[in-house]
Amino acid sequence: MRNYKIMAAALMMATMMAGCSQDEGNYDYHSLNEPTITGVPETISVLTHANIDLDPNLGDNITDLDAYNYEWKVVNKSGDNKVTVLGNEKHLVQEMTLPAGEYILYFTATEKKTGLFWQQSYTLTVSDTSSEGWMVLCDVNGKTRLDMISKVTGKNYLDILKTSGMPELNHPYSIQYAPNSGHSDSPFYLFTADGATRLSKNSFVWQKDYDFKYEVAKQTNLKPQSMVCDQSGMMRMIVSDGYAYSASNMGIQGLFAAVNKQPVLAPAVGANIGASSYASIYLLYDNVNKCFMSCCPFLPGLSLSDVSYHSMKDMEEIATGYKGSDMITGKAFSEYPTGKDFVYMENTKYDPGNAKMGITYTILRSGKKYELYGIQLGDMLCYADCTFALGKAYYGDLSDCKDITNASCFAFSSQKNYMYYAVGSTVYRVNLSEKPLKAERQFSFNGETITMMKFNFYQNSASAHDYDLIVGSENSNGSGTLRIYDGMSAEGDFSKVTPTSYSGFGKIVDATYRERTN
Repeated sequence: MRNYKIMAAALMMATMMAGCSQDEGNYDYHSLNEPTITGVPETISVLTHANIDLDPNLGDNITDLDAYNYEWKVVNKSGDNKVTVLGNEKHLVQEMTLPAGEYILYFTATEKKTGLFWQQSYTLTVSDTSSEGWMVLCDVNGKTRLDMISKVTGKNYLDILKTSGMPELNHPYSIQYAPNSGHSDSPFYLFTADGATRLSKNSFVWQKDYDFKYEVAKQTNLKPQSMVCDQSGMMRMIVSDGYAYSASNMGIQGLFAAVNKQPVLAPAVGANIGASSYASIYLLYDNVNKCFMSCCPFLPGLSLSDVSYHSMKDMEEIATGYKGSDMITGKAFSEYPTGKDFVYMENTKYDPGNAKMGITYTILRSGKKYELYGIQLGDMLCYADCTFALGKAYYGDLSDCKDITNASCFAFSSQKNYMYYAVGSTVYRVNLSEKPLKAERQFSFNGETITMMKFNFYQNSASAHDYDLIVGSENSNGSGTLRIYDGMSAEGDFSKVTPTSYSGFGKIVDATYRERTN
């Protein structure tokens, strides 16, 4: 983009007018030589710590380069619009020390004699090897290791936290990108059996105050396996050691505080992950009393209850008493189940009504009987995308699905009404729209064991890759492979899809795509 500017035109005009008013017939004209700035591409990409070398040409009519002052500066395209001067030489040669991000780069040539200046702007993208790509979380002999498949360089990088100064953490659970968590400088959360921590958006730098305990009201070392954030960024929820904790970015310092009094909960939180909400309702499972529970952190603020934690029946009664029977929908099952063991819970964006009331699926077991419950979670105020509070959306009996009792990993599609599960080296698919439920073999890995399976949800924008099936496996030597199956073209049937594969990792326990942040 050419953007030449002569900013002193008004000053010249004023000078000329003053000269005319005292015209004595003595003239000394000289031509104005305008630089024509070329020689630098309009779009520039550079890696951090690599050399940048830019030497613009001012045109053939500029013979005295010393007659100009020069400036290179950048403006960060993120919210702060910070201006940084890179140099004052025409030829910019230096190591790129800017943080990874998107910038507008300006080159300015100012004529010393007149003060006139000419300016050219460029788009500058600064990346590091970890700016974009797959974060692959591995368990290596019980220790946490984070690897990276870099889209920037096309290479794999192992143990990228090795020099971060972060304490060694045992038994990793998950790595999560949470752009709405309220920590824009450090939006990545690492969850392990030893505790949790945030990581910086710049090269995953770690510092002491990223420790998760500083996000807890009592600075307790909580050990959640994951975290749920709503799209608005107002509310977050976790479960640690049987207690649920919520934090509101509208509250004092946004710190986590417990919502239940007994350590009874399974380590999972159900939520509507595809909608904007305000008074969100969350789903929990009581492992001791063997029943679903719910939490709406804003109930006390709405003067609907003194506490936020309720049974499902009580939450339904609060919702209907507040805004009528339309707050509850669905008849897939009559009563919420009790007396069953918790197996697995997953949030999806799949809504049979084609709205944004995605289903949360929960697998429960009673002896050899495996059952699937689908519950839609909304908003007590029916705010924004949420059209009701609670919905009984799905029920199915999984008991006849092949080897379901030996399943080690589960994944639910947000594109089609499909469930996937892994047994050893084999992945099966269950079409939840066809009854009775049965399993169809998708694929197997010879000599490998599947250790992780999921659908990755992109946070910054809608992506067709939300439907890609991500599978981690491990061979007998402990070497891990990550495979990505294209979901859009397959429409949920991965049996004939050739995956994109990456190998050389440890035992993969999670993989999350790092989207470019600024």
